[in-house]
Amino acid sequence: MKRVQWDTELAKGVDINMSPLIDCVFLLLIFFIVTTVFVEEAGVEVQKPQATSAVDLDRNSIQIAVTADGRVVYGGREIGVGGVRGVVARHLREREVPVIILADADARTAPVVDVIDECRLAGARQVSIAATRD
Repeated sequence: MKRVQWDTELAKGVDINMSPLIDCVFLLLIFFIVTTVFVEEAGVEVQKPQATSAVDLDRNSIQIAVTADGRVVYGGREIGVGGVRGVVARHLREREVPVIILADADARTAPVVDVIDECRLAGARQVSIAATRD
């Protein structure tokens, strides 16, 4: 049997190329950034009423808040009842998502019903009212 000796000059010139590894890491990073879903919260804090039958809904939803004084808020800004249909229709053009109404426990019924009507007129199939579990 013949023994193979390593050429020390040849062994010194061997390097590991890290460029393909870095390219793969950047591609994965871009993939995760693009596929991440950003949920736009209503922007105000409301005291939700309690319900025994409350269930958790998908976080990927349109959240519209109705405050105790009757203001309708989406994304931290007041849109009023008249702005609900446009907001919901714009989101539903992108994809079918549920609408969650965050109504304050002290909110009057009339503005909440008006918001539900506007959501339905915009084409929302699933409109829910947020509540906390007992």
